[in-house]
Amino acid sequence: MITKPKIIVLDDDPTGSQTVHSCLLLMQWDVETLRLGLKDEAPIFFVLTNTRALTPEKALATVREVCQNLKQAIALEQIQEFLIVSRSDSTLRGHYPVETDAIAEELGSFDAHFLTPAFFEGGRFTRESIHYLIVNGVPTPVHKTEFACDSVFGYSHSYLPDYVEEKTKGRIKATSVERFLLEDIRKGTIERLMRLHDNQCVAVDAEIQTDLNQFAADVLTAAAQGKRFLFRSAASLLTALAALPPQPVASEDMATYTREGKPGAVIVGSHVKKTTEQLEELLKAEAIVAIEVDVAPLLEGSESQRSTLLNQTLQQVHTAHAQNQTPVIYTSRQELSFEDVQTRLDFGAAVSALLMDIVRGLPINIGFLISKGGITSNDVLSTGLALTAARLLGQILPGVSAIRTPDDHPQFPNLPVVLFPGNVGDRYALAEVYRRIIRMKDEG
Repeated sequence: MITKPKIIVLDDDPTGSQTVHSCLLLMQWDVETLRLGLKDEAPIFFVLTNTRALTPEKALATVREVCQNLKQAIALEQIQEFLIVSRSDSTLRGHYPVETDAIAEELGSFDAHFLTPAFFEGGRFTRESIHYLIVNGVPTPVHKTEFACDSVFGYSHSYLPDYVEEKTKGRIKATSVERFLLEDIRKGTIERLMRLHDNQCVAVDAEIQTDLNQFAADVLTAAAQGKRFLFRSAASLLTALAALPPQPVASEDMATYTREGKPGAVIVGSHVKKTTEQLEELLKAEAIVAIEVDVAPLLEGSESQRSTLLNQTLQQVHTAHAQNQTPVIYTSRQELSFEDVQTRLDFGAAVSALLMDIVRGLPINIGFLISKGGITSNDVLSTGLALTAARLLGQILPGVSAIRTPDDHPQFPNLPVVLFPGNVGDRYALAEVYRRIIRMKDEG
């Protein structure tokens, strides 16, 4: 029988846990906090680095710090076998190869690093080394979607070897990228896995979950024979590696966790088109109050304007809650233009800081919190709620996770928090999450 290695996930936003449950999410990465993850009974844990919201330089420094502390924690806990996953976006946005290079330097040497961007719950799969996103029912190469136009993480290729050459600026040539095609995966890849060496880059096909289940089984077999592997992956591979039983409370019964059946609050930071469509549907739901936060004045950096904006927003929030309604706090949807990437990142940080002040100012007896957007969700956990660690409850919809705050949280004990990625679900998904979380426990 193969001894399962501990699966350690460095997650560049807090939504990579969207296919697993009952494990720890760590918002800090000092040695003692990392030891909590290593000692935990669950086979997998997540370190929420939030690097997708950082500059490449800060992302590099963060990953190095995590890995250096992890090395100490692994030694103290005498962990012999582990797998490292650099979890990133299933639409290929993120700091690649910055993060995998840093992990390899700090925790290597690795025999290979694998690109496994498939995320089936979100309609993303890889065939013939081309990564696709299903758009309105049509498989579309990701370089033809809005995500490839991202002002920070844009790219020109869906064919993964070309993507690798583009992102590594030619250091790794497309022709040198190993390709594990569907036929390879389905007949087994152990022999090829055993031949990999010197951190070989490998693009992995997967159309359905059983493809990654087969691949993960082969990876674990090879790892048991001494091979060391690193992964740049979306969430579906984690399902296969962790091989967990069904979650304790079914997704449609998540209202079990809602505190005293009370109304909650929804924070929307994501600006992708899908989020805006989902927001439109949510605002049609019962007992919802729309609270738009015009963030444009934050560009000017005026503290008095910011203070006025915060106070006005919180007044509306508390009024809605007092009337037994759920406020939906969302940033203004118009697309702003910026001089450069740094200005955009700084503005994003200012918007997030305002949203987190709003989170801290929410009524203390809210029944639940829904956070829309990956970076927004990370900030809610680490800054707004000031959590060190949280236990993952599972998914309320495919690809949409929920956690619960500890019972000793000073402001919001045992609060269920839904972490809803910006680019997951159809236009009705956010409204459906709301309906599930407000359903009364004693409903027949």
